[in-house]
Amino acid sequence: MRRSLDAADEQELVRRVARSDRRAFDELYRRTAPWLEVRLRRRCADPDVVADVLQETYLAVWRSAGSFAGGHVKGTAVGWLWTIAAHRLVDAFRRRARQGRMPQVHPADTVAPAAEEVALAGRVGQELETALAALPPEVRAVLRATVLDGFSVRETSVLLGVPENTVKSRVRRARIALREALS
Repeated sequence: MRRSLDAADEQELVRRVARSDRRAFDELYRRTAPWLEVRLRRRCADPDVVADVLQETYLAVWRSAGSFAGGHVKGTAVGWLWTIAAHRLVDAFRRRARQGRMPQVHPADTVAPAAEEVALAGRVGQELETALAALPPEVRAVLRATVLDGFSVRETSVLLGVPENTVKSRVRRARIALREALS
């Protein structure tokens, strides 16, 4: 059985989890939890929040694997997993905001770049990389949340602890600056 789990990709593991296969769930967790924890820590410095979000994410995976396995969700299993985690993180930020305790978010320039950012910079070219680096850190953070992570304006607002209109104006500033730098 272990050999067949090693050969299974994440999509297959999620299909097996949908059939209540505990060993497939354990294997999915073993493969994805370290990566997911790193991504969450990039967005939240509070280890308690990250641990809670991880737990809530995998509980949701166990409960709703059938929705992915049944074809109701498009994309990869890893993308689906990140979407669940990202929404759980925003929910955690909202709970903390209601309680008056926002967790600390890492500044963009103190963290190693994400794999997506490295791949994007390699494909798009040096001009875009230079233009992105020239943006102020708060504008880059908004771009990362809205473009790379796919958060809505409202979710980005909660994530970064700024008003929604500030998010919108920073996105606009970023688009104008990138357009000027690349033209």
